[in-house]
Amino acid sequence: MDETTRKQVTRRLASAAGHIKGIERMVEEDTYCIDVIKQIQAVQAALNKVSALILDNHLHTCVTTAIRGDNPDEREQVLREVSSVFEMSAKI
Repeated sequence: MDETTRKQVTRRLASAAGHIKGIERMVEEDTYCIDVIKQIQAVQAALNKVSALILDNHLHTCVTTAIRGDNPDEREQVLREVSSVFEMSAKI
C-alpha cells in the first residue's frame, strides 16, 4: 500500500473507531434507537470508503503489476482475488 493511502486509511479507521465508541455510549445510555442506527450507518459508510481506498490502491499496484507481468498464473490469481471480494460482499 502506498504511503498516502496508508495515511488516509489509518485516519479513517481511527475516526470510525471513535464513532464506534460513541455508539457504545449511546447504547449504554439507552439513546433513541433510530439515532443509534444512523450512527451505525455512518460507520458502515466510512468503512465502505476505507474498502474503496484499499481496493483502488490494490488495483493500481498489485493488480497492475501482475497484469503487466509475464506470469499468467499470477494474473489469474489476482483477478480471482478481486472477483472473490465482490462475490463475498454480494452475499452480505
